Amino acid sequence: MAASYPLANPYTPNAGAQPTTLTGRNSQLESFDLLLARVMRGRPQQSMIVTGLRGVGKTVLLGKFREKALAANWVVAELEIRKHDDAEFRRVVASRLRTALLELSPKARWSERFKQAGRVLSSFTLSADVSGSVQVGFDYDEVEPGKADHGDLTLDLTDLLVAVGEAAADAGRGVVLLLDEVQFLAQPQLEALISAIHKIVQRSLPVTMVGAGLPQIAELAGDAKSYAERLFEFPSIGDLDEEAAREALDGPAKIEGASFESEALDLAMEITGRYPYFLQELGYAAWGVASGDLITRRDVEDAETLYTAKLDESFFRVRYDRCTNRQKQYLRAMAELGPGKQKAQDVAAVLKRESNQVAPIRSELVGMGLLYTPDYGYADFTVPHFENFMIRAMPDLEVIG
Repeated sequence: MAASYPLANPYTPNAGAQPTTLTGRNSQLESFDLLLARVMRGRPQQSMIVTGLRGVGKTVLLGKFREKALAANWVVAELEIRKHDDAEFRRVVASRLRTALLELSPKARWSERFKQAGRVLSSFTLSADVSGSVQVGFDYDEVEPGKADHGDLTLDLTDLLVAVGEAAADAGRGVVLLLDEVQFLAQPQLEALISAIHKIVQRSLPVTMVGAGLPQIAELAGDAKSYAERLFEFPSIGDLDEEAAREALDGPAKIEGASFESEALDLAMEITGRYPYFLQELGYAAWGVASGDLITRRDVEDAETLYTAKLDESFFRVRYDRCTNRQKQYLRAMAELGPGKQKAQDVAAVLKRESNQVAPIRSELVGMGLLYTPDYGYADFTVPHFENFMIRAMPDLEVIG
């Protein structure tokens, strides 16, 4: 029967994997279509940085943006942000934009605008590595004096994106930068990107940037540049509404000739909290235990143990294992207080400490992307249901010694 056939399992619980049925994200997809269309007409339009917790589908959404951009004949430059120093950040950006220029037009057919962009790229790359040991430009004998050679990341990146934008306009096409994990940009890097996109908007050039990151990115962008809130929208995505969540489970099953009974979906909503990644994990597990084409509530009950074990072993554990003992104790103290945002002084009280004594641990966890600060003096997990995992992983609360 369909539901017992492993090869036909339609669920995709992998990081950034496109689900068989994408639901609940029409608003963001429509906004992206509008952004590309208006930018190509030279009309200002706020770009967006999608925010949300882990597992809500931010990377999946960037993948759909990529498909849409390519279908509209745009060139896509994708970057997954890591904690680069400025020199490494320059090299990564230069490499992606080098590829973008070649996709816009083969080098043999370059107009003067493209040749100038190539020279600016060489200047930018020389600024990244004055020794010349890493060469991602086109020709180090040809640079553009006075462009992207200031030694200031903001000025240099602005020069580079303007040059790429002018080349793209010459080709009648657009370039979109898709950045994942934006919260890991150092403040000077984020400031440089915002400033460069601001200049692009002022000159009505066909280049734009769309990003995705954890919830704190809106605050970080505002801190980097006060006009960021006018340059970008920060749509937040989270758990799916009831209809979309049920479709996310039942839709893939129907493609393979199976379905969920209504009571099974009711239970699945309770177990997963309607979070997209959790729905994929539970769907995958339920498919594996079901014996027929109708997936029942009993099947979902039987799958819950497998589902929880899989999340604990991978999705949760990989984050837990990065923590020191003191960091784990802080996370466990937060879990003791229950789900949702927790006040710093309440967490400290659980640990029998003053807030200032454990504040450095909290800051470390924010920097690692395990916590974020939704309000002043509060913190919350960036991973849904992480408080439940912490209680399973550390049944006994240990007070920091």
